[in-house]
Amino acid sequence: MLAFVGIFFLHISFPLIVFGALLAGFAGGILRPELFAVQKHHSPAESSVLGDDDVIHTRPSWSRAMRVVLIGLAIWWLPILSVGLWQGWNSTLFQEARFFSRAAVVTFGGAYAVLPYVAQQAVETYGWLQPRQMMDGLGLAETTPGPLIMVLQFVGFIAAWNQPGVLSPFLAGTLGALLTTWATFVPCFIWIFLGAPHIEQLRGNRKLTAALSTVTAAVVGVVLNLAVWFALHVLFKTDGSADPFVIALTVLASIGMLRWKWNVVPVVIGSGIAGFLYRLPS
Repeated sequence: MLAFVGIFFLHISFPLIVFGALLAGFAGGILRPELFAVQKHHSPAESSVLGDDDVIHTRPSWSRAMRVVLIGLAIWWLPILSVGLWQGWNSTLFQEARFFSRAAVVTFGGAYAVLPYVAQQAVETYGWLQPRQMMDGLGLAETTPGPLIMVLQFVGFIAAWNQPGVLSPFLAGTLGALLTTWATFVPCFIWIFLGAPHIEQLRGNRKLTAALSTVTAAVVGVVLNLAVWFALHVLFKTDGSADPFVIALTVLASIGMLRWKWNVVPVVIGSGIAGFLYRLPS
């Protein structure tokens, strides 16, 4: 609840909320571990999922970590810096790549947790998209195969299309989508390769478990903020008046899924068809 209040009413940045929850959980795990315990403590023998030979080969080392970091940073930033040298450091393409790189580093909790931060920055801070365009992107991502996080590719395309600079809108949009995808996913591989050897050391660590549990709770509040933000822009028109058709469709879909256990796929398809027919010009 504190996370929701902080991000929705006080407009506190998502990374600050997550890191605050992380510190609070870590401190709580030390001072009041009984309140932050979320799992039984296991012995090292019980916790390990690897054999002795596997553990030897996965032991972390500073030399390996430095290689991973240096190679990963080079692969990550070489295309981004190249775009900056080519189009300029103030260009939309470079600003996009830099922003989504930062988002990949400081956000936790999956697509529904990342999207509020992206929507806040892309719409309110950078002015790349309008709120309606952001909602269209979410709707498109929800109705197509693939992970929801790929809505960021839509954001990158539209942002560069709207502000192409000296490039054609189509070329700028395509490059914006590619750079967004690159900056979003490459850092994830760095964390995986860098952190994998430490997994066995972290299993059963009560302080870390307590910290991650508070981050999970904070992410729930952030996801609630996303639901409220989109609901306000969907249920109410641009002039502030309520949209009775959308409200009725929302109530029907909610009752159908909660009471009659409708499958989400036909609900999405049926809602799309109903909305299309309703918006057809008379």
